[in-house]
Amino acid sequence: MNTVRPGSAPATGSNSVLPFQLEALGVRGRAVRLGPVLDAILSRHAYPEPVAALLAEALVLGAALASTLKYDGIFTLQLRGDGPVRLMVVDLTSEGALRGYAQVDAARLEAVLRDVPLDAASRLPANPVPRLLGAGHMAFTVDQGPQTERYQGVVALDGATLADCAHHYFRQSEQLAAGLKLAVVHDGRHWRAASLVLQALPSAQLIAELDAEEREDRWRKAVVLLGSATAAEMLDPALPVEGLLLRLFHEDGVRAFDRRPLRDQCRCSRERIDRVLRTIRRSELDELRDAGGRVIVTCEFCSTTYRYADADLDALETA
Repeated sequence: MNTVRPGSAPATGSNSVLPFQLEALGVRGRAVRLGPVLDAILSRHAYPEPVAALLAEALVLGAALASTLKYDGIFTLQLRGDGPVRLMVVDLTSEGALRGYAQVDAARLEAVLRDVPLDAASRLPANPVPRLLGAGHMAFTVDQGPQTERYQGVVALDGATLADCAHHYFRQSEQLAAGLKLAVVHDGRHWRAASLVLQALPSAQLIAELDAEEREDRWRKAVVLLGSATAAEMLDPALPVEGLLLRLFHEDGVRAFDRRPLRDQCRCSRERIDRVLRTIRRSELDELRDAGGRVIVTCEFCSTTYRYADADLDALETA
């Protein structure tokens, strides 16, 4: 744990989570930045810009939410609605492997966005959640393996933006006060996204002399300072994350913890696909065949294609 001081020049922290704490305010936080990882994930799909931008926000939101939890397994964020973007899925392993994808009805999307201007920086329309996702729900799942109980939280997609929906989740499901800010930009070549999350520390971890009113005052100050962060600051590759935190909270004793790297990594494999195909009757695989008669399975996350001739399917049945 290191106290952030003026004059330091740490790395910009792209593709990482930086946990921090505001000593004087009784608040802990997470700062997430995604850069090349975002480009790698989005480049595998020919998403329209607004869909890519919303998925970029979902990826940095998922990373932020997962980083506030202690788990050994997989955190999944799922957004499902009745709009042109039917589904978005993001997951992050406890080792930092991040992936995500979207399912889009291109014709409906074109109709919805016809004559709707996009923000010059983010490439998102106004009110992106109701426009793109429509009515539906946001679900958070933590899966720590077959011998443990899965945790899941589900809330309605209630808000104009993903940040609004996350705040709705915090209000409905969390016992501790929380605040969050998201930002995304496309500069014509590359995507960048960032998030800041604050959580009030439990009363037991705060200074004993503080009464409830004083704790609330300090929390309100933290939220106001969070709100003062601009998208340009959050996304500036020349401004280290520590520098941003110092700029926002220099009066409040910012302490940074060990940075947690994030990487682009899908968990699909030939062995995993083999196991899935063994559970499907041979007659039901015909709709997956290409013109050459091979069964084709494509990973929705990374677009890797797995091909199976009849001899390969025979081998699965006898394995």
